[in-house]
Amino acid sequence: MKTILLKKGLGIFKRSVKVRFRGIRKYNGNAKQILRQAINSCWNGNYFQVSSGHFSCFYIRDFGISVQALLNLGYREKVVKTLEFALDVYSRNNKITTTVYNGSVLDFPYYTPESVAYLLHSIRLADAKELLLKHRFFLEREIRKAFFNSFDADTGLIKKNAYFSSMKDNALRSSSLYNNSMIAMLSNDIDYSGLHNPFKSYNFKKIIKDNFWTGNYFLDDLSGLDYIAGDANVFPYWTGLFDSRKMIKLSFDAIQQDDLDKPFPLKYTKEKVGEYLLLESILVPNYEGNTIWTNLGQCFIDVVKKVDKEKEYVNQYIKNVEKYGNYLEVFNSNGTPYKTLFYYADEAMLWSSMLLDSIEN
Repeated sequence: MKTILLKKGLGIFKRSVKVRFRGIRKYNGNAKQILRQAINSCWNGNYFQVSSGHFSCFYIRDFGISVQALLNLGYREKVVKTLEFALDVYSRNNKITTTVYNGSVLDFPYYTPESVAYLLHSIRLADAKELLLKHRFFLEREIRKAFFNSFDADTGLIKKNAYFSSMKDNALRSSSLYNNSMIAMLSNDIDYSGLHNPFKSYNFKKIIKDNFWTGNYFLDDLSGLDYIAGDANVFPYWTGLFDSRKMIKLSFDAIQQDDLDKPFPLKYTKEKVGEYLLLESILVPNYEGNTIWTNLGQCFIDVVKKVDKEKEYVNQYIKNVEKYGNYLEVFNSNGTPYKTLFYYADEAMLWSSMLLDSIEN
């Protein structure tokens, strides 16, 4: 794993140097044309990779949040081929991980139950029943692993005394709401798929509301810290666990209160808070602090659609795409592309499909 991470890190650094001298690739056309080219550039002939920049590998999370949009845009055949690729590699290596890189599997930086959750959710959305049948026993084994490795059966929550990767990979969180939402989504998709469900007896809606809902917004984790976090107030709704318009509006108000949607959505927090991996602090400081993440922004827009007009946010993204001629990964809090001595924001992200879907559908 160390060798793989070293190679990947070197590739990220080399690209950052090239971008500083040559700039990012600029696609021709309007926003819709740019986005379509960005999506197509993520297809490598075998699967959808995260980007056409330095993340030229498979991440189940990034694919998982993009699947519905890809299906809506007419990419079902390539979605199924991506799932076939991932399942073949995973089953060959006897585990589902966050990442597949050059045929090797690894979890960055830790194991996380969200990996099997996104994989099963993607299979469900694509209605890939043949893959469900073919890999049934493998999937049920990985579901059991998620139950025993990450879940506290007594509390019905993600374990507090261990770290698990999440959408905020570099943050060291204690039973994050994000991962608890993933477990709830996983349980729902297990039932839908007809697989054995070890989570079946848990009322996740009640458990999560009792432990995380303040009355105005969801807490980020169970560390005891009280602050407003973007992903914590998006994913309980994005996963479909909660659909109360009143709660969504309260979370939305909290997000706006801390300007997490400014200058465009969405920041994790108003300022960096909590503990992070040491390398993140040294090589990419504030990478997941109060930076603007476009994958989180697209999921936020999906939720806003349920209660408010998302047009303003979509238009902000359209202007951004046309300004750069591309769809970038992450921005500083002031809306400029994120960069450090060792890193430059990735480009042509697969989740650009979510923006194109918002525009077209």
